[in-house]
Amino acid sequence: MNNDIEQLMIVGALLVLLSEVTYLVAKLPRQAGGKKRMMFVDTSVLIDGRIVPVIASGFVSDTIAIPRSVIGELQFLADNADPEKRSRARHGLDIVRELQQIEGVDVQIFQDGSKAEEGVDERLLNLAKKHGGTVCTIDYNLNKVAAVEGIVVCNINELAKNLRMAYLPGEKMRLELVQKGQDSHQGVGYLPDGTMVVVEHASGQIGQIVEVEFIRSLQTAAGKMMFAKKVETATKSSTPSQPKQLAKPKPQKASGTKPAAQPSRQRNDRRQQRRPKNHEDSLIELVEKQQ
Repeated sequence: MNNDIEQLMIVGALLVLLSEVTYLVAKLPRQAGGKKRMMFVDTSVLIDGRIVPVIASGFVSDTIAIPRSVIGELQFLADNADPEKRSRARHGLDIVRELQQIEGVDVQIFQDGSKAEEGVDERLLNLAKKHGGTVCTIDYNLNKVAAVEGIVVCNINELAKNLRMAYLPGEKMRLELVQKGQDSHQGVGYLPDGTMVVVEHASGQIGQIVEVEFIRSLQTAAGKMMFAKKVETATKSSTPSQPKQLAKPKPQKASGTKPAAQPSRQRNDRRQQRRPKNHEDSLIELVEKQQ
């Protein structure tokens, strides 16, 4: 009888322990994911518009918080007399609407008042500090101030800079070709980050390091690829140019014309004048004087 009571107590204790463990396992994930960090979006980001594909890609899991004061600033700019500012502000309001239509993304209009007396930038910093959130902006000065305040900044420009191609069309580098491409004349090499580079008319240099110039890039959902061509200037410029041989002057034919012979005769006369007179010449000159 006592044994049965002990067994029942043990079974009851195990059931209670199991129920508590099940409650904790089910409760803890909800608490961790129930309170998301808030990312406060700046006016400049909404006018820029690149935040839509970034959010739609699913890389941001925070709650997208658009302060009402930011909406008020866009409304003020949309009523501006400047047509350019009016157009950009209306584009920013359209971006807010596009963000709200993205499925699976929590977008909230944070009710902080339609106008920020201290300024929209200062309001964003205060909201981020108060709620432990981040600031999403492309404003250079706001980015700097937020960094000084110790607030995490999500800068769309820095994201785009980090995701750009390592090399742009027109840039050159030395690349090792490791295999043939899809076409028989193509050679294939790889950048340090694994990007495939297809070099035109380079199948004969497989296994060599050649200098290439990038001509275009291709970004797809499967990855990125670059196309390049060989730089041929190395072989051409290395060959020293042969100096041109000056044409030898053609010997002039001796002509019997008087102008050509006259200088030589003048030279002979001068030699004769400079030549010292001998004894015979002196006698001839004396006879001529006596006559």
